[in-house]
Amino acid sequence: MMVELHDPVVALMRQVGRDIVMPRYQNLAAEEISEKAANDFVTIADKESEIRLAEGLASILPEARIIGEEACAADPSILDRAGDGLNWIIDPIDGTGNFASGKPPFGIMIALADNGATLAGWILDPLTGRLCHATLGGGSHVDGERIMAKESDGDLPIAAISTIFMEAEERAEMERKSQAIFTMVDIPRCAAEQYPRLVLGQNDVSIFARVLPWDHAAGTLFVNEAGGCCQRLDGSAYRVGEQRRGLMGASSPRLWDLAAKTYYA
Repeated sequence: MMVELHDPVVALMRQVGRDIVMPRYQNLAAEEISEKAANDFVTIADKESEIRLAEGLASILPEARIIGEEACAADPSILDRAGDGLNWIIDPIDGTGNFASGKPPFGIMIALADNGATLAGWILDPLTGRLCHATLGGGSHVDGERIMAKESDGDLPIAAISTIFMEAEERAEMERKSQAIFTMVDIPRCAAEQYPRLVLGQNDVSIFARVLPWDHAAGTLFVNEAGGCCQRLDGSAYRVGEQRRGLMGASSPRLWDLAAKTYYA
């Protein structure tokens, strides 16, 4: 089934990127940007993108329900069924804060999950056209080429940690624990960029405090199928629909274990 779905899903994502997302990039009026919560933005492009993606995905696989970020913002009860049955998971624009500011990175993310297990994931960068995708048991690909995760080549492995949703004390503790073990950097506030960085040798570890399915379903599969390691902080597998905090990805199981020992032992 995944093979038959791939081309239509990619065509839909590229069409939405070309016709809806990019025409609004650096071209948003003030009234077309709003804040759902602190540091959580939405634009008219997010809403229009999700509508078009939802329509297209429903046509591609009608038996799957739709779990979209903006639909869940309007009706949080939709998120309660994210782990039940067959679901399309949609992030119409990941990195909306960047997009609204007129700067990269941002992306479109789609995943297909069945009873909480991610079967396939797609991550599109509309600016560059780069497409990352993975299927369960089928490996990870960038622009159609099979890829395996690689570690960065710096003196210390690079830990990109999402601190924006952490308390000040937790941020300070992360910085203290990183010393002489990891080079700690901030994330680009865009999971659609952060997950590829783990595979492409640009970052080695990423820690996310807030875990929502549209941000992580596609990316966790992409990292794991590339030979990296992405799982919950307790070592359990990530499953769509689990509404709890904490997720860590790494470019290799070795570095995942090192990060777990460094930050959480």
